[in-house]
Amino acid sequence: MSTENEGTAVPPAPSAPPVPVDAPAASTPQASEAGAPTTPIPPVPPHASGGAQGPELVHAGPARAYASAEGGAQQGASGAPQHPGPGPEGAWPPPQAPGTPLYADGGAGGAGGAWGSGYQQPAPKPKNGRGGLVAAVLVAALVAGGVGGGLGYTLAKDNDNGSSTTLSASDSGGSVKRDAGTVAGVAQRALPSTVTIEAESTSGEGGTGTGFVFDTQGHIVTNNHVVADAVDGGKLTATFPNGKKYDAEVVGHAQGYDVAVIKLKNAPSDLKPLTLGNSDQVAVGDSTIAIGAPFGLSNTVTTGIISAKDRPVASSDGSGSNASYMSALQTDASINPGNSGGPLLDAQGNVIGINSAIQSTSGGGLGGTSQSGSIGLGFAIPINQAKYVAQQLIKTGKPVYAKIGASVSLEDSTGGAKITTEGAGGSDPVEAGGPAAKAGLKPGDVITKLDDHVIDSGPTLIGEIWTHKPGDKVKITYERGGQTHTVDLTLGARTGDS
Repeated sequence: MSTENEGTAVPPAPSAPPVPVDAPAASTPQASEAGAPTTPIPPVPPHASGGAQGPELVHAGPARAYASAEGGAQQGASGAPQHPGPGPEGAWPPPQAPGTPLYADGGAGGAGGAWGSGYQQPAPKPKNGRGGLVAAVLVAALVAGGVGGGLGYTLAKDNDNGSSTTLSASDSGGSVKRDAGTVAGVAQRALPSTVTIEAESTSGEGGTGTGFVFDTQGHIVTNNHVVADAVDGGKLTATFPNGKKYDAEVVGHAQGYDVAVIKLKNAPSDLKPLTLGNSDQVAVGDSTIAIGAPFGLSNTVTTGIISAKDRPVASSDGSGSNASYMSALQTDASINPGNSGGPLLDAQGNVIGINSAIQSTSGGGLGGTSQSGSIGLGFAIPINQAKYVAQQLIKTGKPVYAKIGASVSLEDSTGGAKITTEGAGGSDPVEAGGPAAKAGLKPGDVITKLDDHVIDSGPTLIGEIWTHKPGDKVKITYERGGQTHTVDLTLGARTGDS
């Protein structure tokens, strides 16, 4: 199954997201390309073999045998990840192919644009387009006028007794009141706290996405791939539904989580943060409401349900250097390019997720002539995870990832996450003194469960580990020599994307 990060085609991903295993990070020079994130994400191996396929988003890239949440990506001066050779146990995600997960944001514009609508001028409307609409409106008006005139004449005639007759409009319809629990009621309360984000790099490339008010200080939460173009000296603005537009700056961004926080300059004093829900309590079948700017159409509201939970998703922004993994909430609410970073709400208006990617059958997106759209498969980052990441970014400007301290294969399979026999860049596959080593894990072990969650691949393990915080205790089930073992493990921490 392929997925898209709203506007960018994503390479097919494993049925579950990879787990970050920390492989010693190789040197990670910053990309020289304007608009690229300051801290690259570990490169993703070039290909993955068969096996159950899960939605893979086009997130940005090279995630190497990065099953330990901590390996760094090697990049050359050009900013492209440098792969010393094929991954130890196969590579994942595979090279980007048509029909993969795309970002739900506007998409990068210009040559090499990757995620969405960009800043292209809209195609001119046909000269007769407006004429046709006016003609239709006029016809409708004439029909209404004819009916009204005829009715007025009949009433006047029937009541003609030599005195004049005055007709007045009925007000029996009363005022319209929408209950707080209706979709209209939820939208009315939530829309004023959402913004349409425009990000532009120093070279003029960029796109449109969405964000929502996180606190009264002016912090806005969105996706990393929405603001990536503006990270290095670019331009960033946020526009509210009332038309007020503010310049903004990036406070911090996490490529692996695909979460970013921006802050409004000269923020207004009447900001109303959206209420955050509890994504752990979400159930399949729960109603959902998505808000965003699909294809640049700001303040759009769509509805659906939670169609699945804990969906392993790997995504890329199409640049080949920034990979992200999530154990996503899946929804059939219509999500399209431009929705990225927008809130996914429950029926009470609480934020339960951040819309990030879509599955699409179209070949649009990255380098294509058209953008892919919704087919009813959208993916959102659970708000419990996003809240933790946002708080870390506001506090320190850098993301903190949980890790097991072992390098796992990113090959897509259904057998589990296998600890490689070699670490990235020739490092030890199991970090000396790290969480995995302390728990007795060794190269060749195949992890099949993390707590009660089935692990079918390295990417799935990474996504599942990243739903936890450093210091959390988890139960690891693994196979060695044909026998199954279970061990408790305390997750370690890695700071930053490098």
